[in-house]
Amino acid sequence: MNFRFKKTLIISAAFQLFIISLSLIFHHKISLLSYINISFYISFVLLLISLVIYTVKTGFFDTIAKSFNLAATRGKEKRNFADIPSLSEMVTINQKPLVFQGMITGFLMLIALGFYYS
Repeated sequence: MNFRFKKTLIISAAFQLFIISLSLIFHHKISLLSYINISFYISFVLLLISLVIYTVKTGFFDTIAKSFNLAATRGKEKRNFADIPSLSEMVTINQKPLVFQGMITGFLMLIALGFYYS
């Protein structure tokens, strides 16, 4: 196995242990329903964060962020609109691992949901 696959497998196992520990903390037991509920929330948060990062990286908020930055520093220093760095240039987080881990957690939740309804 290569290093990237091992790393992905270890992170996925860590997420599953985190879900099980949250089930023990909040529900005081490990049940299929609590696993499904908590894994839904975890996968939702991972996918939502990755979509926000993707939206910021595409440059959707660049003009708005530049305008707010220009308005906030209006009386302090003279700057041109082109001199202000873009928000998409400043965000360097890779959203692909979050998408992948969110999809893995969601897929395992769907498998558990199939067991729950069968």
